[in-house]
Amino acid sequence: MLVEQIWTDNPLRNFHYLVACPDTLEALAIDPYDHQLVLQRAEQLGWQITQIVNTHEHFDHIDGNQALVAATGAKVLAHSNARDKISGMDTGLKAGSIIKVGRSVELQVLDTPGHTMAHVCLLSKTQTPALFSGDTVFNAGVGHCHAGGDPEVLAQTVLTQMAALPDSTLLYPGHDYIVNNLRFTLDREPGNQVAQRLLKQVESQDPNHALITNLGQERQINTFFRTDSAEVIENLPQLASSASQAEVFLALRECRNSW
Repeated sequence: MLVEQIWTDNPLRNFHYLVACPDTLEALAIDPYDHQLVLQRAEQLGWQITQIVNTHEHFDHIDGNQALVAATGAKVLAHSNARDKISGMDTGLKAGSIIKVGRSVELQVLDTPGHTMAHVCLLSKTQTPALFSGDTVFNAGVGHCHAGGDPEVLAQTVLTQMAALPDSTLLYPGHDYIVNNLRFTLDREPGNQVAQRLLKQVESQDPNHALITNLGQERQINTFFRTDSAEVIENLPQLASSASQAEVFLALRECRNSW
């Protein structure tokens, strides 16, 4: 499996992705908001875009669809419940669907509601798994829920589905928010030395060559994965020390909304 991360350098700090079969050079475009960048990169690499997946229906993930379809003839895939929100959708996806790219690439669909209620993530069927997480999980953070989502549902998605994935899983999120998210982690958990070191490393990184973390690292530096940390709970004074992981997650999400 070939993966190309495409930095958009726009105010929303989007990442787009191309996932290609090394045998046929057929490619899948994920969330191609800036269709020109995506098409240009595919042409530079000699890859043929045959499919588009939208992780969810927000404009900064779907607005490039029609132009990219016009240029390539690609089919559009998204959550089956997003048909009335994503025009020109060809295939509805559900939990367990398999997306095949060329001869040798398979991506499993995870139904991951919370940021929106029609959100999918894609998990590669490779020796080292890769998660294309849209706006469900970011480097050192998770998505907001105030544009068609539900924080309780997001908590369930992260604390069950994401928690079940192996540490080796590479994370490919929909936006570059790592610096600000690490600062929030350290605001909640000042003693987190792993987050301190990583913040120093990425504060000046070029997003065109962004750090790719895995879920093992995220479990060390992403405060939403650290809901059993005594220091995190102590810095959420409205919670009792016996608070459940879901209660801690929801308190963190509420705190992050106004931080």
